[in-house]
Amino acid sequence: MAYANGNYTAFYVATPFSDSGLGPNATKDFVYYNLLRAWKSKDSDFPFIDSHEKTYNVRDGSDWEKTLKPRLRERLSNSKNIILFLSQETKNSTALREEIDYGINTLGLPVIVVYPDYSTKNDLLENKNLKNEVKKLWDKLPIFRDSMNNVPTLHIPLKKELIETALKDSDLMKNTKSESTIFFYPA
Repeated sequence: MAYANGNYTAFYVATPFSDSGLGPNATKDFVYYNLLRAWKSKDSDFPFIDSHEKTYNVRDGSDWEKTLKPRLRERLSNSKNIILFLSQETKNSTALREEIDYGINTLGLPVIVVYPDYSTKNDLLENKNLKNEVKKLWDKLPIFRDSMNNVPTLHIPLKKELIETALKDSDLMKNTKSESTIFFYPA
């Protein structure tokens, strides 16, 4: 087993893919994942270690039980946390459910929840707590909503600086994680 130092990125990808030839790139949540990769490509000090690059790629039409599911689990096992993109576009897909269930409930991986539909810390908060509209996004992924109290979860908008801070935070890494609670950066 490889050293678990990666960041596993979980996001919704519509299947079957768009007929446009863009494949998963046509799905908004996949674009956010590519943004992390672009930040890393432009700045080698950006602390994102892509767990998806730790195993060979699979075809989108691959068998779920024999190929896709084992590959997701291998990538998760090589990770210290999960970055979950949770947006208005997110849907409760088989793959996303498996990633979150296995990552949280089997491996105990902390989760950094990034909300791309929000641009500042203040946008997430109301009366110094997460807004109800943010919490309602959790219903899009019931396995996350029902399991998130098992690990530390940090809730942030899509801001490079905040993601960078989160990726460096030892409270959000498997081997040094803090207590299981919901965190957010105060406004």
